[in-house]
Amino acid sequence: MAPPLILTSGEPAGVAPEITAAAWRQLRGNPATAFALIGDASYWRMRNPGLPITEIAAPADAPAVFGHSLPVLHRPLAIHPAPGIIAPDTAKQVIACIDEAVAMAFGGEASGIVTNPIQKEALYGAGFRHQGHTDYLAYLSERHGMPVQEVMMLVADDLRAVPVTVHIPLKDVPVRLTGESIVAQARVTARGLTRYFGIARPRLAFTGLNPHAGENGAMGREEIEVIRPALDVLRAEGFSVLGPLSADTAFHPEARATYDAILCMYHDQALIPVKTLDFHGGINVSLGLPFIRTSPDHGTALGIAGQGIANPKSLIAAIRLAAQMAKATA
Repeated sequence: MAPPLILTSGEPAGVAPEITAAAWRQLRGNPATAFALIGDASYWRMRNPGLPITEIAAPADAPAVFGHSLPVLHRPLAIHPAPGIIAPDTAKQVIACIDEAVAMAFGGEASGIVTNPIQKEALYGAGFRHQGHTDYLAYLSERHGMPVQEVMMLVADDLRAVPVTVHIPLKDVPVRLTGESIVAQARVTARGLTRYFGIARPRLAFTGLNPHAGENGAMGREEIEVIRPALDVLRAEGFSVLGPLSADTAFHPEARATYDAILCMYHDQALIPVKTLDFHGGINVSLGLPFIRTSPDHGTALGIAGQGIANPKSLIAAIRLAAQMAKATA
């Protein structure tokens, strides 16, 4: 039997406990989506009264109980935070869950990792110094002896969007955007689309940085001096390349039909269309890592935690996609 997926706990005071319970209830009838949660079993019980939970000793135990009970690798929290109230004392355990999940993936105990949302501000006091999950997972990969070029790809419906620059101020994007980063991320994206999505020759589109893709230099020269030369390199390597496109016309249905993924020059260029297309069902996929990783494309939602109204659609979609990706590489 294939190893299960590993689901990390994320920020315990957020909506992770309730969306995890909802995801298990919807997926428990499908052995292909079996997962084991790394987290505090007693806290998950407190947040989900009546939820059947079985504490397991190893990920391999998860498939046998998944059909009737949520399998939990019990890792006690220092304290049990109230829903919506961040407790800094839990930060080290949140980070440790991610570390352990990665170790399990490297050890062959997990077919992939699905991460619940983290509250980065709560982790900084515990020594966390990363922009987010994606670059932290790349850091852990390097610690395991495998340096990587990580790529964050957002998926919603038929749209796959990659932000070339991610969590940096908008004023820094023109300086940080380089031809080398565009080429490197395009290569990783194409390999990921082939390996995990079965697309033999991926069609890659690219937005411009400036309005109307710069209008031949009238509104900026980044398209001429940075983006187009990078696309020429990719074309010379045999990639199917389209762009640079004006971002305001790159995401309607007819445009989406012309590419398999689109690389965007900054965070909001990619995230706004993804979240507009499917706010509750968007997925974050990390490409370029030596293991599969997906995540719901939303935050910890502290403002609604514990109210029973959090939408689990994104987590469910992330688990299903991770299972499909694992099957593609089995």
